[in-house]
Amino acid sequence: MSASTPPSAVPAESRITCHVSDGIADVRLDRPDKLNALSIDMLGRLRATARSLRHTPGLRAVVVSGTGRSFCAGLDLGAAARNPAAVARAFVPTPRGTNLFQEACWAWRRVPVPVIAAVHGHVFGAGVQIALAADLRLTAPDARWSVKEVERGLVPDMSGIRALTQLVGIETAKRLTFTAEEFTGADAVRLGLAGTATDAPLDEAFALAGRIAERRPEAVAAAKRLFDRQWSTGDRRTFAAERRAQLKLLPGALRTLQRKP
Repeated sequence: MSASTPPSAVPAESRITCHVSDGIADVRLDRPDKLNALSIDMLGRLRATARSLRHTPGLRAVVVSGTGRSFCAGLDLGAAARNPAAVARAFVPTPRGTNLFQEACWAWRRVPVPVIAAVHGHVFGAGVQIALAADLRLTAPDARWSVKEVERGLVPDMSGIRALTQLVGIETAKRLTFTAEEFTGADAVRLGLAGTATDAPLDEAFALAGRIAERRPEAVAAAKRLFDRQWSTGDRRTFAAERRAQLKLLPGALRTLQRKP
């Protein structure tokens, strides 16, 4: 699927739409009758959309949201149970070290521009993992979050363990995982899983994307790479990475300054 394909032109069975306008990609989970619960096909299309956006010229930011009453109520386990062969194939890791379940989330980390998740309603299980794969999260205060997998006899394996350890302390990560308790969007902000609680997460996500789009794209992309690659490394490696990135950006920044009156 082309990253610039209008939602109306995407086959209904894909349940993922993507439209790029003014450098901002509007990506939506579009299965509202099932609260955007994810099928195996949707996982593949999430991965394909992220990969396509990596190579979209002029892209500045991505907003990921869900249509209808929810962001995502998790994996559609009923549909998965009816297609065990597809589930088995989805578990096979690629040479990159991730399988389809993990790539549906982790592929968004490799998109070179900021990815913003706008969440509301149910944010359960796989929905949490998709939200945590974004760089920034805006949530409705009354959204219902839950790391739901243990309740269903599973573990958060769609890159969820890695994402949780990056955002919250290990005790909080364990408690949310062990209990599968529900918590609100306001609680998600308090816990550090989301950055902003707002009654209009989608509107504010696009406003934020617009502000990011006004910045020099090379600088934003370099900053994202630095944070993602150096967050858990030592000081010396981080300082060296900062210097390398700055040396690439500095000539262009100086040229821009010289042109200003």
